[in-house]
Amino acid sequence: MTNATTTTTPYTTDRDDTDREPTDEPFEGVYPAMTTPFTDENGIDHDRLAENARYLERAGVDGVVPVGSTGESATMTHDEHIEVVETVRDAVDGVPVIAGTGSNNTAEALSLSRRAVEAGADGLLLISPYYNKPEPEGFLEHYRTVADAVDLPQIVYNVPSRTGRSIPVDVAVELASHPNVQGYKAASGDLNRISEVIERTRDEEFSVLSGDDGLTLPTLSVGGTGTISVVANVEPERACAMVGSALSGDYGRARELHHELAPLVRELFAETNPIPVTEAMYIRGRGGPHVRSPLTRLSAERRESLRELLAEYEGEEGTPVATGTAGGVE
Repeated sequence: MTNATTTTTPYTTDRDDTDREPTDEPFEGVYPAMTTPFTDENGIDHDRLAENARYLERAGVDGVVPVGSTGESATMTHDEHIEVVETVRDAVDGVPVIAGTGSNNTAEALSLSRRAVEAGADGLLLISPYYNKPEPEGFLEHYRTVADAVDLPQIVYNVPSRTGRSIPVDVAVELASHPNVQGYKAASGDLNRISEVIERTRDEEFSVLSGDDGLTLPTLSVGGTGTISVVANVEPERACAMVGSALSGDYGRARELHHELAPLVRELFAETNPIPVTEAMYIRGRGGPHVRSPLTRLSAERRESLRELLAEYEGEEGTPVATGTAGGVE
């Protein structure tokens, strides 16, 4: 590990201190996939949720993504789902809120998407239909149904480890021509597939975002525009600096930050997401350790190793340590 407590790689969230230029990409930069904090009684802790959203905004993220997989949307009622979107929307001022509204039921995804619009969402993240395992035409019909009916920028989310089937590249490319389908969250772990989607959509107003923290830098190197990130909940400044460095062409600095984050990325996926990141947020004082059944709290032996690792990213006063300036990202 590049020891995070003695890093020589400065990072900052002051956009004036980078060479990153604004582009016309629909989605660019760091979008934390927010955790959902729960109370001891298993309800949503809306006060803490709002505080976390404001914290991420102050840290310099480019947007926030509530109620995705990391936010435990699968265990929420539809009303809870929309209440989370409303809380996050009310908490932030200057960054877009991209609401997770996907489902394996097209009618349900459409209903959640319409309700998210009413709740103030700025965009939608739609996981591909899970369990059903549709054929290519089924993928197209599912996404077009929502895109035709809901006039917000939408991100298609490919995560076959959770859904059981990968969105075919041809389908992603065809969807990119729809004016409301403006992004693709790539979480297949297959860089060849990701690269092909980027290659074949270069003439569209279409962003490819990493959905796998370990592959964010490689995805950026082949033309990706950012990340929907788990690790950015815990180390948002470093995540923003890594992505910002890559987007501004400073791959030396980006690599250093990638390697600094890598041990934490591995630890955050040692058990099923969002179990470890929820524990990490608890250790950092940003919510309770609770996850909803059938998930369980991080195992006791992992809790200690995670606590020790997080301490390496902090100084004695709990402030991230770096030479240079520090700002201060389901």
